[in-house]
Amino acid sequence: IYYVFQLKDMEKIAPKEKGITAMSVKEVLQSLVDDGMVDCERIGTSNYYWAFPSKALHSRKRKLEVLESQLSEGNQKHTNLQKSIEKAKIGRHETEERTMLAKELSSLRDQREQLKAEVEKYKECDPQVVEEIRQANKVAKEAANRWTGMYYNGTDKL
Repeated sequence: IYYVFQLKDMEKIAPKEKGITAMSVKEVLQSLVDDGMVDCERIGTSNYYWAFPSKALHSRKRKLEVLESQLSEGNQKHTNLQKSIEKAKIGRHETEERTMLAKELSSLRDQREQLKAEVEKYKECDPQVVEEIRQANKVAKEAANRWTGMYYNGTDKL
């Protein structure tokens, strides 16, 4: 036996059966409709609400199928990654030459960082940087002279 209710009926039944205040019945019904737990259909000027027990079961079955397919895809991806890791390890046996080359690479990287720091330290003595500073000073001096000249000439309207 399945029941179909109107909002008026639900506002009378819900406070008695479930202890929901009559003022919040409409909000609760709307949230249940939004969650897909209750169906709603507008017929004429009335809204009718109903829920079939089998709908929840079918919904859970669909969700279970989706999760199982995601699990199988994840397991397949995991095995593929394990195979690719094993394939990558084949040519990378730890040998003395490999260890030596790794140490040399590390020392060269450290040396490069030290050289970068040293270049940064002496950057202010670079002729190009010095020339840029001189040009910036020249422009600033011209601007200052222009403003002080306008001030002393009385042409400044500020």
